[in-house]
Amino acid sequence: MSVHSAVAVIRAKRDGGELSDAQIDWVVDAFTRGEIADEQMSALAMAIVWRGMSRRETARWTAAMIDSGKRLDFSDLTRPTVDKHSTGGVGDKITLPLSPLVAACGAAVPQLSGRGLGHTGGTLDKLEAISGWQADISVERMREMLADPAIGAVVCAAGADLAPADKRLYALRDVTGTVESIPLIASSIMSKKIAEGTGALVLDVKVGRGAFLKELSQARELATAMVELGTDAGVRTVALLTAMDTPLGRTAGNALEVAESLEVLAGGGPADVVELTLVLAREMLAQAGIDGIDPADALADGRAMDHWRAMITAQGGNPEAPLPTARHTEILRAPLSGTLIRLDALDVGIAAWQLGAGRARQGDAVQPGAGIEMHAKEGDSVTAGEPLLTLHTDTPEAIPVALETLRDSYDIGETDEPFGPLVLGRITAS
Repeated sequence: MSVHSAVAVIRAKRDGGELSDAQIDWVVDAFTRGEIADEQMSALAMAIVWRGMSRRETARWTAAMIDSGKRLDFSDLTRPTVDKHSTGGVGDKITLPLSPLVAACGAAVPQLSGRGLGHTGGTLDKLEAISGWQADISVERMREMLADPAIGAVVCAAGADLAPADKRLYALRDVTGTVESIPLIASSIMSKKIAEGTGALVLDVKVGRGAFLKELSQARELATAMVELGTDAGVRTVALLTAMDTPLGRTAGNALEVAESLEVLAGGGPADVVELTLVLAREMLAQAGIDGIDPADALADGRAMDHWRAMITAQGGNPEAPLPTARHTEILRAPLSGTLIRLDALDVGIAAWQLGAGRARQGDAVQPGAGIEMHAKEGDSVTAGEPLLTLHTDTPEAIPVALETLRDSYDIGETDEPFGPLVLGRITAS
C-alpha cells in the first residue's frame, strides 16, 4: 500500500507547498497506471496553474513523465544528433526544409512531430500531402535512416510508448482549462523531446498574434523554462524567440506549404522562410558541435534537396508525385493601391482552418490541398484590383465564411516605418 495519497498531494500544491521528488514520482506513475482518477489529476493540474512549480519540481515532473514510457537512445550513431521544436504558428513549414538541410551538413536529425489542431498546422499533416508518405515508422527504421549518410534525418510520429503520461495529462488539461501553465507546457514539450534521445535541441518559441503565446514576456518565460529542463536533463538546449504576428512565408495549408518548402530547397522561396531556416540550421549545427559548414551552401548546391528526396522516399513517399490541389479557388483582390502594412496571422490561420486545412478535434480529416496563398507580404506594394490572397478548398460553401474572417485581416496604406525583425531574442542556459 502506498504511503502517498492523491488528496494529500493536491492539498500540498493547493496550499502553495513544493511537492517532493517522491510525491511527484508517485503521482505521475499512479496516474499513468490508472490508480489516480481523472478528476483528481485535473484538480492537481488546476492547483499547479494557480501555484506554479519551482525549477526542481518542473524538472522532476518532466523526468517522471519521461520514465512513464521508453526513452530512445541514438548515442551509438557516428553523427551527432540534434533536433528542433517549434511551438507552432501560421505558415510554419520550417521543419520541412530544415531537417534535410541540417542532415546535409553532417548531423543526424530525429524529428518526432505532431498533427495540427485549430489554426496552427501540423508537420505530419503537411508531409502526408505527399503521395505514399508514412508518418508511422519503427524505431529500427528511424535508426537506419539516421545512420544512412544519404538520408540523416527522419520526421515521423511519436510512438504511443513515448511519455504516455503526457498524452493522458494533455487530454485532461485540454478540457479542464489548465493548458495555460508554463511548467506544464514546458514539461509536456520537453518530456517528449528528451525522450526521443537527441543530444542537442534548438527551440523556436513563437510570439505574437498567430502564436499560442501573444506576449514576449510569456514566450521568454516558457523558453527559459524549456532551456532549463533540457540542460538539467543533459541535452544541449538553446531557444530563439521568433515573431508570429504575420504568417511565415506566402502559404498556409498542407500541400501549399510543401510546395513552398520545395522552393526553399531548390534555392529560392520567400525571404523570411529562408532566413529562419538558415538561422535555425546554424544554431542546430553549433549545438551539435559541427563547425566550418555554412548551410546556405547546402541549399545552393542541391545537397539539401538530395537529402529531402532520400528522406521522403525512405518513408514510402514519392518526391516526384504531383501535390494535391483543391477543387475550388477564390481570389480576394486588393481594394486599393498602397503598401500592405498588416496581414494578421491569426485571421489567416483561422481562415485556412475554415477552408479545410486544419481540424477542430483530434482525429478529424484535413483537406491536403486547402489553404491560403498570399500574393503580398507586409511591406510589399499592392495595386487595386490585383490578387491579394487566393483561397483554396474542396468545400466551396466554406469560402464565404473564410472571406468574412479575412475581411479585417489586413491594412493597406502608406508607411516608411521598418518592419520588426524575425528573431526577437535568444535564450541560453544560465
